[in-house]
Amino acid sequence: FTTSLLLGTTMTISSNHWIMAWAGLEINTLAILPMISKSHHPRAIEAATKYFLTQATASALLLFSSMINAWQTGQWDITQLTNPTSCLILTSAIAMKLGLVPFHFWFPEVLQGTPLTTGLLLSTLMKFPPITLLYMTSPSLNPTVLTFMAILSTALGGWMGLNQTQIRKILAFSSISHLGWMTIIISYNPKLTLLNFYLYALMTTATFLTLNSTKTSKLSTLMTTWTKAPALNAALLLTLLSLAGLPPLTGFLPKWLIIQELTKQDMA
Repeated sequence: FTTSLLLGTTMTISSNHWIMAWAGLEINTLAILPMISKSHHPRAIEAATKYFLTQATASALLLFSSMINAWQTGQWDITQLTNPTSCLILTSAIAMKLGLVPFHFWFPEVLQGTPLTTGLLLSTLMKFPPITLLYMTSPSLNPTVLTFMAILSTALGGWMGLNQTQIRKILAFSSISHLGWMTIIISYNPKLTLLNFYLYALMTTATFLTLNSTKTSKLSTLMTTWTKAPALNAALLLTLLSLAGLPPLTGFLPKWLIIQELTKQDMA
């Protein structure tokens, strides 16, 4: 399954042809499903079903959008997306793949029903192929739609995360919020989106691995773990603050650069 995951991701990020990109995304989805439902717990099965349905719909939309484009222009090149209808359908397909507002409902639910290690894969590796597709097609997409979705994602990710006690759900909303930051800048400076994604993946990996080693899934248990591993918990605190984007820490850097770029574009 791990090999299939890597194969699917590599196929999508290195493809020029829409069919290859779609095939890579499908391999990815099918490889992660057994990992989500491995525990045979009803919550895990529910999470796997929700994940499968959303990803299958998003993949179908992606294929549909590329077919419309190929029908109009006669080419399957990812960078040559010119048809306005297919651009709009592709935007919604990628938003569904990533879990951007208004297609975000599945993500916290799925993450809550999975083990922490699989949750880590869902939050980082599984987001990489759609982000790559967004990066490659960003010059063709409508910046107004992207900005609107991004602002909603950032706001909603922040607000909904406040009301949670389950750590995986908080991390899911954090992911939605970060994706909002990535989406808003992609039309103006796509390299910043990738920088933001790499740093987000790094910090999320650190958080998930720490939580996994302390066997923590709720905020109430997190309060008592500091006695077992004080140094690890101090590191976790710093990582979480960095993930929140607090100034002297690494997580603040992409936000600072994005705000700077947006002011240059008269957006902020």
